[in-house]
Amino acid sequence: MELAIDQLLAWSISYLWVLIRVGAMLMVAPIFGSQTLPTRVRLLIALVISVVITPMVPDIPTVDPLSVAGFVMIVQQILIGIAMGFVLNLVLAAFVVAGESIAMTMGLGFAQTVDPQNGVSVPLVSQFLTIVVTLLMVTLNVPGMIVKMLADSFTILPISPIGLTREDFRAIAWFGQQMYINAVLVALPVVTTLLMVNLAMGVITRAAPQMNIFSVGFPATLMIGFFVLFLAAPLWFPNVEQFVQQAFVLITEILR
Repeated sequence: MELAIDQLLAWSISYLWVLIRVGAMLMVAPIFGSQTLPTRVRLLIALVISVVITPMVPDIPTVDPLSVAGFVMIVQQILIGIAMGFVLNLVLAAFVVAGESIAMTMGLGFAQTVDPQNGVSVPLVSQFLTIVVTLLMVTLNVPGMIVKMLADSFTILPISPIGLTREDFRAIAWFGQQMYINAVLVALPVVTTLLMVNLAMGVITRAAPQMNIFSVGFPATLMIGFFVLFLAAPLWFPNVEQFVQQAFVLITEILR
């Protein structure tokens, strides 16, 4: 079987368009975009997913990637992939923000560790919540849902110079507001309980000024904070499940 250069070029370009969107999404998506995952592994995953998805993509345009139209299409595919991954990454970001609020209230704001998802320093409680939520997302088969969403995205929003609009970016910004609301809901039980503990410590200080409140209050705040965190843990799974569903619904809406 003989293959012409033009046929090989057209075949390679068809896989290139899919690879750009897939790679852009996996770069920022949760689990796949973790900094602990080697770059070569992420590239290999993107290549495998692109090879599997490309035969199912309808009407792949035959546009020269080095032309002006090809450059516009590349930018559009990158923006689409990053937008999809960013929306899903807000699920993890909500628990990171909640962990920061809890850590500051418990007095653990100084205990910093490196977040493997984003590569930045976050409080220890945020790191704990990130690990738990990552495991919950694996339990919910979010990686498989991400691959399915990637395959469906090429049918909902085909490869073309027309991509996301201004309203789509506004919808993503609105979902960022939902991220902060979700973070407040996660942190509210612990923060409210610790606020009552601090008020009680203030009353004790006024009643017995000679007592060293720092030697008593800090251990008490830590123990009560971890205890309330343990009691609130069963609420995380339905919270993650609902927020993940909202993220996928938003991705479908912005693609349409």
